Amino acid sequence: MESSKRYLVSIVAVVFLGFLSSSTEASNNILVGGKMGWVSNPSENYTSWASRNRFNIADTLIFKYNKGQDSVLVVSEDDYDSCNTASPMKSMNDGESKFTFDRSGPFYFISGNQGSCQKGEKLYLVVITPKVSSPPTPSPPATPLGSSPSPTAEINATPPTAPVPSTPSKSSSTTNSIVWVSALVSLLVVSVSLY
Repeated sequence: MESSKRYLVSIVAVVFLGFLSSSTEASNNILVGGKMGWVSNPSENYTSWASRNRFNIADTLIFKYNKGQDSVLVVSEDDYDSCNTASPMKSMNDGESKFTFDRSGPFYFISGNQGSCQKGEKLYLVVITPKVSSPPTPSPPATPLGSSPSPTAEINATPPTAPVPSTPSKSSSTTNSIVWVSALVSLLVVSVSLY
């Protein structure tokens, strides 16, 4: 009986430690365009496809296409709009190109073949900003009724900022992790109490 209790505690501990090591929120690998990949004349506009997804810093886009027949260029907004392939910020041409987001904000991708870009092989997306809590911005002092604010107060006043809408995470992995960790800790406590 004693050895089975120890065996149970050992298994629970191993599962718990394994879960903890794998529960950290990982980045995602995202296949551009889904099954169709990176092609000219896509059945769905790539930007429409992107609008159904959430992109985070550290996520990796995977562009699949025929090596030697196409490529992927990371470009500026102007080059995206005009399908200008002359001055990319980055060029990828290995048939399974990977691009990892290192910042939030807009990203622009086009085919290295100008004709393919003009046929819709281009992608615009926005990487969301991580949610960061910050202290509220102080409001300027109130002006008593009937008086006018001093010119100095107007110059030094900070304009109000609009609240940043919170964006739901791509998955509820953080919540799931907390639930699983709580359940595993409970199992561990129960197992230890059996001693």
